[in-house]
Order: sequence, then C-alpha cells, then structure tokens
Amino acid sequence: MHSYQVQHGSKIRTYMMYHGTTGTAALSIKKHGFQRSKDGMLGPGVYVSRSFDKARRYPLILPFNERRAVLKLRVRLGKVKKIDRQGHPLQKTWHQHGYDSAWVPPNCGMVPSGLEEDCVWDPRRIKVLDIIYV
Repeated sequence: MHSYQVQHGSKIRTYMMYHGTTGTAALSIKKHGFQRSKDGMLGPGVYVSRSFDKARRYPLILPFNERRAVLKLRVRLGKVKKIDRQGHPLQKTWHQHGYDSAWVPPNCGMVPSGLEEDCVWDPRRIKVLDIIYV
C-alpha cells in the first residue's frame, strides 16, 4: 500500500501508515496533531508503521478503562535512512544527517515482532485520516 507522487521533479514518498495508541490519545492527536517523542529505538520522532497488525498491538500495556485505537495516517516520509541493525552508527542521529525519517525493515532483528517500523522527525509530515478502534 504505497504511492509515489512527483512534485517539482523530485519523488515524494507518501504512504498509508498506522499508529497504535489509546482511544483518548487518538482523539487528542486527531484534534491537536502528533508530538515528537523524546526518545525511542530510533531516537526522537513519531513512530508509525505500514503494518496495521503492528500498530494494533500498542500500547503494549493498556491503561485501565481505555480502548486501543489505531490512527490511519497519510505520511510523507521524505528522505529515508534504513536502520537495519542495533548499534547502527545513525540509529538515533539520522535526523542530524539530513534524513526526514528512519526505517527499520521487517525481520532484521531490531523489532521483536519482525514487523517494520518507521520514525518521522517532523509531525507536520503526518495527516490523520481516521481512528479505528480495536
């Protein structure tokens, strides 16, 4: 599920992606937009995936009286850095080297589920299309 758009002669990668969260947080994100996380496996950013299956597992520990929700997103990835192993020299510093997002490919050993994951530096590259309660 991906599409390519061409704008001013350069490729703009736009993907349908997902972000798992709580129902309460999903409503807040839809209203106010994403906030970049302080840290994570790929450093600061917004963590998303092309895998609905991966997104629906989050949050791993669901707070009492909450439902899981998956945000369906349109994401402009921009310039992407592939991070395919723990300890990659740009694992947490890719943005400082001119990349807009980082991508962990499936089955590379970095994510226990074996599913792919992306981290987007600028939340303005992400548009919420829908909230799916799971």
